[in-house]
Amino acid sequence: MADGNERIARIARIWRGRTVPEKADAYAGYLLEVGVRPLAKKALGAQMFREDRETESEFVTISYWESVEAMSRFAGPDPRKIHHLDRDAEFLIELPEAVQVLEIVLDRSSGEG
Repeated sequence: MADGNERIARIARIWRGRTVPEKADAYAGYLLEVGVRPLAKKALGAQMFREDRETESEFVTISYWESVEAMSRFAGPDPRKIHHLDRDAEFLIELPEAVQVLEIVLDRSSGEG
């Protein structure tokens, strides 16, 4: 139960990137250390996903925010703008041009309700 001071995730920011299988393990470590862990310290929560396919590995990072304004304090005035990591061009097949920002309509992850 929320105590009135609890911040509730209302926005999800989704980033996707693909790399070749030969670079996937190295990129996973890099993305986790340089991208996701620092992000998780600022967001309400963060998740990192990986799907290995025959010709590529896709990574998806989802961060959770109480508002677009809160996300903007981390991501800058345009929270949909990509902020590439220093070595993304070395690892990724193509550099993503945008992130997806979605309003959370229902969240049953807490087990409440």
